[in-house]
Amino acid sequence: MTVSLARVPCTVVTGFLGAGKTTLIRHVLANAHGRRLAVIVNEFGDVGVDGEILKGCGDEACPEENIVELANGCLCCTVADEFVPALDLILSRKPEVEHIVIETSGLALPKPLVQAFHWPAIKSRVTVDGVVAVVDGPALAEGRVAADLAALARERAADPALDHDDPIEEVFTDQIACADLVVLNKRDLLDAPGLAKAMDAVTGSLPRAAKIVTVADGKVDPAALIGLGLAVEDDIENRRTLHDAEPDHDHDDFDSFVVPLPEIADPSKLIARIAALAESFDVLRVKGFAVVAGKPMRLMLQAVGSRVTSQYDRPWAAAEARAGALVVIGLKGLDRAAIARALAG
Repeated sequence: MTVSLARVPCTVVTGFLGAGKTTLIRHVLANAHGRRLAVIVNEFGDVGVDGEILKGCGDEACPEENIVELANGCLCCTVADEFVPALDLILSRKPEVEHIVIETSGLALPKPLVQAFHWPAIKSRVTVDGVVAVVDGPALAEGRVAADLAALARERAADPALDHDDPIEEVFTDQIACADLVVLNKRDLLDAPGLAKAMDAVTGSLPRAAKIVTVADGKVDPAALIGLGLAVEDDIENRRTLHDAEPDHDHDDFDSFVVPLPEIADPSKLIARIAALAESFDVLRVKGFAVVAGKPMRLMLQAVGSRVTSQYDRPWAAAEARAGALVVIGLKGLDRAAIARALAG
C-alpha cells in the first residue's frame, strides 16, 4: 500500500516595514504548544537582525537551526534562488517540521511567492495555509501606511515621469489584497477615533472578505494564524492586485546599510539619536542590537520613524562577540556617512 505524505502547511506573514511582523512571529513561537515549527526570514539588509530577534525566543518548538535567513533581496523577486533551497533545507530536518512560517520583507508582494507553490519542485511537499498581513494601526490612523511617508511624497512630486500612485501605497494594497487575515497591530496606541480611521484604511483596500483582528504587541492567538487549511495557492489567481499585469518588479526606491555600534554607556542617548534620524534623513526603519556597559544582557532596538522601542532580550552568550550593530532602511540615496555620524553622537 502506498502512503501519501501530507504537505507541510506554510503561513506567509507580510506587512510593511515596522508593522510588527517579527514581534507577531516571536509570539507565535513562544506559544506553539509543542507544534514543531520552522521560520524563513527574508531580511532586507546585510545582517540577520530579524532572525536574531526570533532566535532569542529560546523556545524548543523552533530551535535555532529551524530559522533560515535569506538576505539576498526581496523574496518575491528571488524565489528560484532563495526560497526553494530554503524549503529543501527545512523539509530535511529531523524531527520533521509540522508548520513553516515565512516572514517576507516589508517590500515583498505576497502573490508571486504564493504562485511559486505551484512549482513542480515543491507543490507536492508544501501548501499555503494562509496569508497574514500585519499593518501599523497608528500610521493608518494618521493617513499613512508607515510612520514617515513625507520623503516619498517629495520624491514623487519631483519626478514628472511618475504617473502612478506612491509605490509603497501599491505594495500595501497588494499585501492586503492577498490576505486571509489582517492583523491591525499597536491597538494600544490608538484611541477610538484613531482605531476607526485605521479600520477604514484597511477595509478600503480589501477587495474581498477577510478577517481583521486588532492587537497590541503582535499578540495574536496562534490558533487564529496556524491551521487555516486554505491552500491559498489554488485560489491565488482570484486575488487581484495592482501588479498583475507586470512581468516583474523591483524596489529601487529603497536602500539599507549596517552601522556598527561601539559599547554604549547610556541607552537613552542612543534611543534619542535613533528617533532623530527620521527628522533629519529619509530613514523609514532602524533595527538592531547594542552592547551596554556593565550589562550582561543584549539591548534590542527597533524604530519606525521617530517611534523607538527597546528591551533587553537575552544574555550575551559566552562564545559570541559582544558587538552592536543597527540596520538602517530608507529611501535610495541615504547619506550613510552622515547617518553614521548622527548615531555616533
